[in-house]
Amino acid sequence: MTTFVKPTSDVEQPQSDDARAVTEAALYKAFGGVRGMVETSLPGLLFVSIFTVNKSLPVSAIAALAVSLVLVVMRLRRKNTLKHALIGVVGVAFGVVFAMMTGNAKSFYLPGMLYTLGLGLAYIVTTLAGVPLVGLILGPVFKENLSWRTRNPGRKRAYAKASWAWGLILLAKCAILFPLYWWSDTSQLGWVMIALKIPPFLLALWLTWIFLTKAPAPIDVLAEMEPETRPAGERNALMATRSGKTAGGRHRREV
Repeated sequence: MTTFVKPTSDVEQPQSDDARAVTEAALYKAFGGVRGMVETSLPGLLFVSIFTVNKSLPVSAIAALAVSLVLVVMRLRRKNTLKHALIGVVGVAFGVVFAMMTGNAKSFYLPGMLYTLGLGLAYIVTTLAGVPLVGLILGPVFKENLSWRTRNPGRKRAYAKASWAWGLILLAKCAILFPLYWWSDTSQLGWVMIALKIPPFLLALWLTWIFLTKAPAPIDVLAEMEPETRPAGERNALMATRSGKTAGGRHRREV
């Protein structure tokens, strides 16, 4: 298992293969991986497919909501995390409510578009405020919490670059979708939204991976706090053991 230690320099350097693997696993956990993309894309795909064929708003909406609920049930049965499936259900539910209230099938997509716009602005605003959103999302996953803000400047810069990437990509997506919302029909808008669902996400995720693999390793603040929670005798023994290992390693280097 890779142990993260306090960086000795804030200069960006490529990480080891183990650290890269840890970064990939953390990104997969935070953003849902392939299954998360499927769960957030499938309801919209089903909605536009059915509506393109029969132009029935109720049937399309019910089908999209039903498949979202099925995905949640599947995760419950497998005892998996529900975050991404629940996001899909909430998004679809809001879309169904908007569409039914307005009687306009295009309104099904409006909540998701507004969410994308708000999220893109959040990435930009938090970065300008010095607390980039990517760092807030990934800090707990890497067990570094907010240590990157003051103790790991190289990593803070990486989080800022990643947040800029996410924000600009999402805002560019909105710049395409909002004009289409007014000018195109429901099917055209739906298929464009499907086409823009995964590629921008993968681009932002890839850029995040690039920035983080070149950044200093995270500081495992949970590991630092662990000795403080142990009984005094056990804590002293642990410190002595670690000191012995350090001395042994130094002796071998000198030899």
